[in-house]
Amino acid sequence: MSHSPADLLITGCTVLVHDDQERIGFEQDAAIVVRDGLVESVASAADAVGLAAVERIDARGQVALPGLINCHTHAPMVALRGLAEDLPTEEWFNDVVWPVESNLTEKDVELGARLACAEMIRAGVTCFADHYFSMDTVAAVVTECGLRAHLGEAYFSSQGPQGREKSLEFALRHRGTADGRITTALAPHAPYTVSDADLAATAQLALEHGLPVHLHAAENRDQTDTSLVRHGITPIEVLDRAGLLATDLLIAHGTGIIDRDLPVLERASGRIAVATAPRGYLKFAWPDTTPIRALRAIGIPVGLATDGAASNNSLDVWESMALTSLVQKSTEGDPRWLTSRQALHHATLQSARAVGLGDSIGCIAPGRRADIVLVDLTGPHTQPVHDLAATLVHSARSADVRTTIVDGRVLMRDRELLTLDVPAVVRELGERLPALVDRSHGRRIQEYDT
Repeated sequence: MSHSPADLLITGCTVLVHDDQERIGFEQDAAIVVRDGLVESVASAADAVGLAAVERIDARGQVALPGLINCHTHAPMVALRGLAEDLPTEEWFNDVVWPVESNLTEKDVELGARLACAEMIRAGVTCFADHYFSMDTVAAVVTECGLRAHLGEAYFSSQGPQGREKSLEFALRHRGTADGRITTALAPHAPYTVSDADLAATAQLALEHGLPVHLHAAENRDQTDTSLVRHGITPIEVLDRAGLLATDLLIAHGTGIIDRDLPVLERASGRIAVATAPRGYLKFAWPDTTPIRALRAIGIPVGLATDGAASNNSLDVWESMALTSLVQKSTEGDPRWLTSRQALHHATLQSARAVGLGDSIGCIAPGRRADIVLVDLTGPHTQPVHDLAATLVHSARSADVRTTIVDGRVLMRDRELLTLDVPAVVRELGERLPALVDRSHGRRIQEYDT
């Protein structure tokens, strides 16, 4: 250990740690030493007594977790929260969301992104994977507010070659920016909105430039059934044929992944991951959820996500963690699957792998980026603690997160946001809403037809 003062010292907390088998454990009465944006050590509180530090946090009664990761969202869509309710998927897209999105200006995207980042910081999310339009604006907000993000400029084939070129140009320009907190991906929307030729070109570009790909595929069973009728192959087989399974690929949702897709995914030469956002599937009354058990059996990490707040109404990954556990138990008819410890594994290391950051975030250990959240378990709803993992997943709430730290920088301390002004954002967004939600012009950016 260096003798100069640490940048940050967190003392007196219980720390979630992973052993060499990736099993989750908890170190009681520990201290976390942070230097140069990294975790330098996890020590016992006794060992940390004499340590000098520029900033100290007394975290007695709190648990330190790796920051949560939202593996698939559309952050600026918080501006549409609650706008398209109680609708089937097709009407949701065609009658409300895609017409409204045709109105979006860069300013709307900026305000939506600010509000989303504030919501995520307050809920203990330190990194998010975003798939949207006007992403230069989102990158600027991320740079300013201190979060970590994996960003992709979405495109449809209806935009012509310009859409794909813009996505590539964005990914190359922003890769490694915000002091390394921003990573980028190519972001074709989905196999039902992007042609086979465009998907194949995307795969080529990804390999050529060393970029990952983030897209929606086999979102629900209807999409898989329609693809089988129209093309004789599933959406996953469409991705395979286009060469996308040879890239580092993040697939959003995958509730329509069926048995015949599993060997295809298992044979893939790229690093494949899936993001699950169960609240939206329940809301749309989709018959299936992400087949986590089957994916896990073939070694595919499944990260936790919320999707956009237009379908999910919240960016609360904490809730995704609890719902993933509950929905999996219900779907599998087995109370032993998915356990609280498994849910925490999906929320930490598996989510980090899903966004391509499995080597730098996702656990609190020496050499990892200091993305840490402190959760207060002194409230009546989290006491007594018989099983700490169960308390965290099923009793604690995102509102119990007291402090959020990214790269060693405190973004929220004792529930106070330090890098964003929420009232100003809400006021300005309110003034813009009438123009944003106007659908009388009859335009829409795309047609949903699967």
